Amino acid sequence: MYGLDATLREHIEANVRAFERRAVEPGERRAAAVAVTIVAAEDPREAAFIITARAAGLRNHARQWALPGGRIDADEDAATSARRELLEEVALRTDPAAVLGLLDDYPTRSGFVITPVVVWGGSGTGLEPNAAEVDSLHRVRLADLDHEGSPRFVDIAESDAPVIQLWVDGHWIHAPTAAILYQFREVALHGRATRVADLEQPVWAWH
Repeated sequence: MYGLDATLREHIEANVRAFERRAVEPGERRAAAVAVTIVAAEDPREAAFIITARAAGLRNHARQWALPGGRIDADEDAATSARRELLEEVALRTDPAAVLGLLDDYPTRSGFVITPVVVWGGSGTGLEPNAAEVDSLHRVRLADLDHEGSPRFVDIAESDAPVIQLWVDGHWIHAPTAAILYQFREVALHGRATRVADLEQPVWAWH
């Protein structure tokens, strides 16, 4: 169990800050940011992260599992964008000091470069999904990231790189979300400098 306390916050921040992240220039891709957000689990003594199922009516990646996030506006950096998306998607207001650091940029097959921003959300009191963007909102225990047999790697004919699948909240989820959460587990929780940019997405997520 990971307790939601100052010790965990300091541990995550120290590991993420010590990690030499790799940035990727967007080029023709669009820059985006997502928030890997630590909040209280259903048991408030225990730490969890936020994940959502995207709304069915969205134009891109409807119904897919996702971390709160979206495109980075022209006047924003990644951290500001991730904090804005947290407020817009799940009604979680944070200040700049809540940002614990950044993980590696992840280029997607669908034309984005995603910057993962690690955010301390505290208790997460008042979380509320925005129905226009979020079908459902889930608090998943950090301990679930250490699920036995997860991640798993699947070969596909369309790529030389394996597709990563991560067991989250009773489902196998895929990259980019699975890759980002796997790196968060390895870097932030366990202090292991693990790279994930070469891990593949399933073909249905390439568009």
